[in-house]
Amino acid sequence: MIVTTNKHIQITICVLTPIGIMMYHIGNKTQLGGCHMSVESVKAHFVRENLSLEVTEFKVSTATVQLAAEALGVEPGRIAKTMALRLKDRDILVLAKGDVKLDNKKFKSAFGTKAKFVKTEDVEEVTGHPIGGVCPFGLVKPLDVYLDQSLKIYDVVYPAGGTPSSAVKIDLETLEKVTQAVWTDVCVSLA
Repeated sequence: MIVTTNKHIQITICVLTPIGIMMYHIGNKTQLGGCHMSVESVKAHFVRENLSLEVTEFKVSTATVQLAAEALGVEPGRIAKTMALRLKDRDILVLAKGDVKLDNKKFKSAFGTKAKFVKTEDVEEVTGHPIGGVCPFGLVKPLDVYLDQSLKIYDVVYPAGGTPSSAVKIDLETLEKVTQAVWTDVCVSLA
């Protein structure tokens, strides 16, 4: 697939592998309206697991908590932001309420190391999803998933659906089961 944006050319090669879809980029990063193979990997995950979950795709960006909340018509806390973090020996995903932040002291207590985000340029390689679309579904390789306690005030939350213009409505029980997540307490309120 060749995508042209603002006089720049981006070549994206998407390859279906046994563990998911690998995307290779030459040129600029994926833009809204770029390769939709990431969302297809999420949909394929749902079909493989026989889940009745749907990816909602938008004509507007949902790449940030605020944009996603506006597009969905929900409060920002209901957006289950997915953070890709690098530990000493592995990468993990932590999902939390949209209106909280990581607390280094809590994170170090839980994981034995300071919180370190996966580098922006490595996120898509690690997860299979572009920035703004990172979610715990349709990953290119297995990653341990953690759900922050902050999510427990809601019955239903909205993580991204693999692109910076998508979301998945999911209840917490199903989210925990589908992702085989472990509950943790590593976030604090933004206020």
